Amino acid sequence: MAGSILGTAVRRVEDPELITGRATYVGNLALPGALHLHFVRSPMAHAELAGIDTAAAAAAPGVVAVFTAADLHLPAHHGLFTVNPQVPRPPLATDRVRFVGEAVAVVVAESAAAAADAADLVEVDYTPLPAAVDVEEAVAPGAPLQFPDLGSNVAAGLRSPDGPDPLGGAAVVVRARLVNQRVAVVPMEGNAIAVAPEPSGDGDPGGLTIWVSTQMPHGFRSQAAGLFDLPEEQVRVIAPHVGGAFGGKAGVLAEHTVAIGVARALGRPTRWADTRSENLVSMPHGRGQVAWYELGLRRDGRITGLRARVLGDAGAYAGFGGALALGPTFMMAQGTYDIPAVAYDAAAVLTNTTPMGAFRGAGRPEAAAHLERMMDLAAAELGLDPVEIRRRNLLAPERFPFRTLSGVTYDVGDYDRPLRGALEIAGYDRLRAEQAARRAAGDQVLLGIGVSVYVEITAGGGGEFGSVTVHADGTATVAAGTSGHGQGHPTAFSMLVADRLGIPLEKITFVQSDTALVPRGGGTGGSRSLQLGGGAVHAAAGKVLEQARERAAELLEAAVDDIELTDAGEFGVRGVPTAAVTWVQVAAGADIAAELDSAQDGPTFPFGAHVAVVEVDTETGRVTPVRHVAVDDCGRILNPLLVTGQQHGGLAQGIAQALYEEVRFDADGQPLTGTLVDYHLPSAADLITFETANTETPTPLNALGAKGIGESATIGSTPAVQNAVVDALAPLGVRHIDLPCTPERVWRAIRDARAGRAADPWREPPAVFAGLPVRGAGAAADEGTI
Repeated sequence: MAGSILGTAVRRVEDPELITGRATYVGNLALPGALHLHFVRSPMAHAELAGIDTAAAAAAPGVVAVFTAADLHLPAHHGLFTVNPQVPRPPLATDRVRFVGEAVAVVVAESAAAAADAADLVEVDYTPLPAAVDVEEAVAPGAPLQFPDLGSNVAAGLRSPDGPDPLGGAAVVVRARLVNQRVAVVPMEGNAIAVAPEPSGDGDPGGLTIWVSTQMPHGFRSQAAGLFDLPEEQVRVIAPHVGGAFGGKAGVLAEHTVAIGVARALGRPTRWADTRSENLVSMPHGRGQVAWYELGLRRDGRITGLRARVLGDAGAYAGFGGALALGPTFMMAQGTYDIPAVAYDAAAVLTNTTPMGAFRGAGRPEAAAHLERMMDLAAAELGLDPVEIRRRNLLAPERFPFRTLSGVTYDVGDYDRPLRGALEIAGYDRLRAEQAARRAAGDQVLLGIGVSVYVEITAGGGGEFGSVTVHADGTATVAAGTSGHGQGHPTAFSMLVADRLGIPLEKITFVQSDTALVPRGGGTGGSRSLQLGGGAVHAAAGKVLEQARERAAELLEAAVDDIELTDAGEFGVRGVPTAAVTWVQVAAGADIAAELDSAQDGPTFPFGAHVAVVEVDTETGRVTPVRHVAVDDCGRILNPLLVTGQQHGGLAQGIAQALYEEVRFDADGQPLTGTLVDYHLPSAADLITFETANTETPTPLNALGAKGIGESATIGSTPAVQNAVVDALAPLGVRHIDLPCTPERVWRAIRDARAGRAADPWREPPAVFAGLPVRGAGAAADEGTI
């Protein structure tokens, strides 16, 4: 075939079903006879459970049952992965509650309204306990302990081996305490599950069919089967259309376990979908790090070393999000720069707050935000332009593949290339000239320009399932073990098959997210889908093509080597234009199929550069985004329309973290942002038209040359905007503003700077880091390693 559909902007094939309302979600799933669940949740952040009276609720109209932990005997378990095996979460609270919103009982009724009404009749007797809400206070001496037997609120942690001081010999050291605030995931569709038990021959509950809003159906099946001691083949998990996830729908949550347990106990289908207020306190939150960074430099701006100490807020029950400080944030600590020495200590800390999980980027945005803020502080200290100091330290293209001090190997990179592109699109020199003119004129509204350069990790290596089948009518079915929920998988994967086999997109059906139809899969997360799932589909299509050429050779009585796929999508004989057979003829005898698992030798590392332009009103503190330029490199681009869509979504969430979003609690652990009235989720009115572009640096690790794009723009945008806000206020003496840069926070920084008391970005870290276990204990520490 002469032409290729790859690299062209193809409209999404899945959108008509979505925009016409024909799509099925868990919430509108038809499940006759299903019982509705409503959870009774703790209003206290930390308390002993002295008693639960369910009698009035059980007697309410329409109620079938009311259950507590003592009734269901469900196993306590962890989330997506275990941070500390000693602190599993019971699906319904047992002896005490550990955060506001924790489920203590569940009402089961014939209707959602009856369940909600009866839940108000459940009486719970709480004995209040002191709460550890702030992550720094949680590691202070004498802090209330979430698990007294653990002896500490540190769920996990590691520190660097003793060795040479990474700051030794530095001419200049810049220091800052950096906050990467807790944010809510806020998908359009919250958590939702429906469960249909299948009675076994003796009448006891047997297998299960579970419809759930999840990113990882096969992982959900494995975890659910393990929790209920069932063979995996007796558990079918289906993820219908999913209304957004962003990392928040990974693993089996407590409410999922209860829904399954109730269905098995009663032998009837159950269903549950959270409300928005429930979602804001029960769906795992993201980000939530406090970091102490010290960056050593020479006088010419070259970095000599970095020391980082990071606390990851794990929330209650050691939510896995707290451990991201020990994982992806650690892995990406070096960023795009040539840093000769790094020391990195981190701890995941229990607090009496909603458990922490993943949110778009999951540990990588935090790493980039920390480091890029330090680069701007260093530029200010040395009197260098923020672009210049970055260029003096960027890893050169000839250094790749490059093994970092944290032990990961960057596949390929040309970090100055997207930076050049972003600066050109933004008109950086003109912006600086405008900024200087406005400052000289004494404008009340100041212009700020922020820059960031980032690299992130995607896919994490491993493999993924993919299959392609061509049917007797010439249509094709494509299946993958990934589980798309808005990213464009049906379009992208169908494009791969159309390109390889010459079958039109409208004749290709895409299958995913059903464990009965797709035998295995890793789901979607970490921007893994195209490079792993797409790679598997691409390879399977190649095997189908080989089989088809063999059949065509028999039909055309020609050698296999002479069979070619024509531009018309038919099989012809090279040099004989009149001889051809169609896919219908080739597949007439039997379907032609291939399935396999892709393999990729290591993760890939997308990168990019962003330029943010903001205006800051010095009288009110209000920050207004003016422009945002994002140049992101995700390797070879399959469909630029899908890439741009991912960039736009990532930019919206990254800018929102920089300026608007923050989950807050009072000193007692009461949520202050429990509704969307209080939690500032930006609307279209808050945002601007984004300016996006791409460079393409294909990875050698997969046949497509593709890397991830789903999280890139989120990673690059937050530090660029934060840097822009501080840059606007630099003439006033403002050196740093914590995320998010809200009007109040900005106004206070301006007020303090004008009064001559601008805040010092640094304060000493807590002592907890010194007592952490040593990373790689037993091995000698090499100079420069962490």
